[in-house]
Amino acid sequence: MAQTDITTQPAPMQLPSPLAAHSRFFQRLHRRYADMLDMLPAGAPVHATMRSTLEALQAKGYDLGASLRILRQLVMERLIYLDCDDHATLAAVTRSVTELAELALDAATAAARAELDIAHGAPQGADGQPVQFWVIGMGKLGARELNVSSDIDLIYVYEQDGDTAGRPDGRGKLSNHEYFLRAVKRIYQLVGDTTEHGFVFRVDLMLRPNGNSGPAAISLSALEDYLQTHGREWERFAWMKSRIVAPLADIATPNVQALRGVVLPFVFRRYLDYAVFDSLRNLHRQIREHASKRSAGHPERANDVKLSRGGIREIEFIVQLLQVVRGGQFPELRCRPTLEALGRLARAGLMADATAQALANAYTFLRQVEHRIQYLDDQQTHVLPTRDDDLLWMARTLGYDNECAFLHQLDAHRELVAEEFDKLLGDTKGCSSGQCGGTKAPAAPELDAVLAQLPGSVRERIEQWQRNPRYAYLSDGGKTRLVMLLQRTAQWLAQGQVSEIAAVRLADWMEPLLRRESYLALLQERPAVHEKLMHLLGAAKWPARYMLQHPGVIDELASDALMHERFNAPEFETELERRRAALQSTGEDDDENLLNLLRRAHHAETFRTLARDVEGHITVEQVADDLSALADAVLRITTQWCWQRLKNRHRDEPLFGIIGYGKLGGKELGYGSDLDIVFVFDDADDRAPEVYSAFVRKLISWLTVKTGEGDLFEIDTDLRPNGNSGLLVTSFDSYANYQQQRGSNTAWTWEHQAMTRARFVLGSDALGARFDAVREAVITAPRDGQALRDEIVTMRERVRGAHTVPAGLFDVKHSVGGMMDVEFAVQYLVLLHAGAHRELIPNLGNIALVQRAEAAGLVPASVGQAAANAYRALRRVQHVARLNETPTQVPLGELQPEQQAVLALWQAVFNPG
Repeated sequence: MAQTDITTQPAPMQLPSPLAAHSRFFQRLHRRYADMLDMLPAGAPVHATMRSTLEALQAKGYDLGASLRILRQLVMERLIYLDCDDHATLAAVTRSVTELAELALDAATAAARAELDIAHGAPQGADGQPVQFWVIGMGKLGARELNVSSDIDLIYVYEQDGDTAGRPDGRGKLSNHEYFLRAVKRIYQLVGDTTEHGFVFRVDLMLRPNGNSGPAAISLSALEDYLQTHGREWERFAWMKSRIVAPLADIATPNVQALRGVVLPFVFRRYLDYAVFDSLRNLHRQIREHASKRSAGHPERANDVKLSRGGIREIEFIVQLLQVVRGGQFPELRCRPTLEALGRLARAGLMADATAQALANAYTFLRQVEHRIQYLDDQQTHVLPTRDDDLLWMARTLGYDNECAFLHQLDAHRELVAEEFDKLLGDTKGCSSGQCGGTKAPAAPELDAVLAQLPGSVRERIEQWQRNPRYAYLSDGGKTRLVMLLQRTAQWLAQGQVSEIAAVRLADWMEPLLRRESYLALLQERPAVHEKLMHLLGAAKWPARYMLQHPGVIDELASDALMHERFNAPEFETELERRRAALQSTGEDDDENLLNLLRRAHHAETFRTLARDVEGHITVEQVADDLSALADAVLRITTQWCWQRLKNRHRDEPLFGIIGYGKLGGKELGYGSDLDIVFVFDDADDRAPEVYSAFVRKLISWLTVKTGEGDLFEIDTDLRPNGNSGLLVTSFDSYANYQQQRGSNTAWTWEHQAMTRARFVLGSDALGARFDAVREAVITAPRDGQALRDEIVTMRERVRGAHTVPAGLFDVKHSVGGMMDVEFAVQYLVLLHAGAHRELIPNLGNIALVQRAEAAGLVPASVGQAAANAYRALRRVQHVARLNETPTQVPLGELQPEQQAVLALWQAVFNPG
């Protein structure tokens, strides 16, 4: 007898061809519907091909319910083959299943209403108008990402209460509520009941108001009352993906805007909403605990690709949490599909590009695994099979040679997801084994216990809170967060990480915000933000005031790139346009929302610059450059949006320009600087003066009006031709004539001084070139040197006289030897010598121009450079004083070298020889 070779390996398992034939569900479909499979046109099923197949089935004599069920079986057979053998994309599969649901619900709703209308007449509103009925898809149906064995989460809402019209004989009347309850029942029979052909979709109504104890259909007003009064945090996540899916004919009607008006404010709050962290953390804990109980005694159930650690649900939670927290202020984040949302989060800088891509890859992979689990037996399960042949089949359909390689990739994706989830929610204890949340966090200490740990000045300030009604009305959760924040602050103080003055300023900042618990939640959830905030508050006083006026900006501190970036105007404008488009897509792009959008964006960018400034990452000159570039960008966007919304505009694009003077013109803006502006138009249309006058009034209103988000700028138009007595907006030809001394109405010398710092901020290239020509003509015109000197010196004395300085003090701007002396000297040099020395024509700022004047021999060697250095130093002193909200006056002699350098320039320019 031959000896057996004990090293012989068992023959590898054989899988059928096509691979789809391994699915028991696929096999059943072929046994039952083999003669009907060709009724579905070739390719991935879409709405049009499924509609034609449904009609063909009905033409064969099947009623609507049977036709929908058979159609579902044909679609499933096609998708199993396309996915497993033709490698269809996840998007193609989910689109087919979603459009099948939409088609089925649309047909079922139409049939149900037609039957009920015959028996009871159509529902009517108070004035006899028709009443719409909306089938709202939640979850994956709302997001258009249904899986192949999904149930469909639905909420039924009707437009308003009333009664049906009844039959022609006057009988059969019902309340609208009863009518729609019957409609819901009939829709379920057509879609959800299991018959000999199965079901179309499993239907779940548990997400409706009050869950299983609530009515199956609810009026819009009742829904609004529920969401405002009883809506829970987890319901905000559910409603974020909501979408009317049927009837298809009603989706584009203006009536549905009323539903959006109810849902959007419930889901997305006006302020950054970190309070949702705890609610989502608790919801996730409950889900994991439920999964743990289900798998107790059934270890195979621990491999749930949806609910277990690192599963699909955790990716969805990561995405939805970031959307809900910020979607109120950043409408571009509002979208339903998970993969699209990941891309938007990355573009918004809320997630690293690599992280977003890794999560997208994991999501796609896990969803494809989920589909294969469900292809096997058409069961609504997410648990990996235990049979080796099933695992091998899954591996092969996903492109892996064997199940080991497949399971290794699955583990890698799930580990990455779990790490990102734990990083975001900080809920890692006890989760590695899937046993999460069994123990509560230790109770926070009482306020009195924390007060004892604080230094005297901080303790006294915090004790004042206890007499403040805002503190008294804090919820228990809010008080807990507050005490934990103070405890962390006390630890940092003891370790010397933060200063006592920073802690006092933190208390000043927090007290008015005690009622806004979302800010307490933000600081508790993000210790790094808390720490950066403390450093910023300790560095200067003005940031604390700015953050009190605009508290939402503190979330900018969460960005790791904050300190290493500079303002980027194209990116800023692109983001604003993206946000406006997001508001427009939901019908929310009214004036108020756009005004607030502009203000939030401007405040956030100002704060970013402020943070870099205070931390010493950018110079005073760079601060001015960035704030000036930001003002230019805001003016461009605001001008564009205002013109688009101007009712009497006579052309698509305005022939209009903005000329900046002063600090805006010289790109030397500081925090809170006014904008000195002149408005011009270059439009020969007879309607132009009236149109542009209305436009400028609207534009100034948009820039200056205070909303709940504050304002943008103060606008000063005194430098327009004829000042306050002149027109608010003038034709460019009139402006040019005025500046170039043509006609009887001409500019004064001080207006030509202002022209040295003027800059074309906004308008067409052609108009900008014309302005540059006028400016050059003005500042290079021949002048009498003595007359010019006398006028400028007289004007300098007049300005100084309006800003008296106490004896013994030196004002860095207005005193003799201060910054104004440099500015007047530079203006004199430009107006007198730019014709002969063209290098003085460009608007480069005082420092560069005084250096060029020295290089041209217009001031003695080293005098110009010394004055430039002094001017830079005086600007820095002024800047620091304003940040600290201290006077810009210092003891006489403290800045004597700088003062002497400026006086030397003044003497060289105005009193040479």
